[in-house]
Amino acid sequence: MTRGTALEIIQNERLQNLNWFDDHNIKPNEVGISERANKWKVYTSDERANPISEKEFQTEGEALENFIKRLRAFNKSLL
Repeated sequence: MTRGTALEIIQNERLQNLNWFDDHNIKPNEVGISERANKWKVYTSDERANPISEKEFQTEGEALENFIKRLRAFNKSLL
């Protein structure tokens, strides 16, 4: 998956509660993705804005796939 594809999915499915490559400080109850030294991390934050269930990936594509999967699940739970 590419960043462009991920952004299309986010827009088309109106996914919310996300932190796209550290575009803001971590907020409570969101799914985030970040990059550091050619490694990508996907996490979910708890009600106190602490990152939990972090997973590190070697490729951006794998990280984006996991990010979208978590984001879809998280948004579904909000319905």
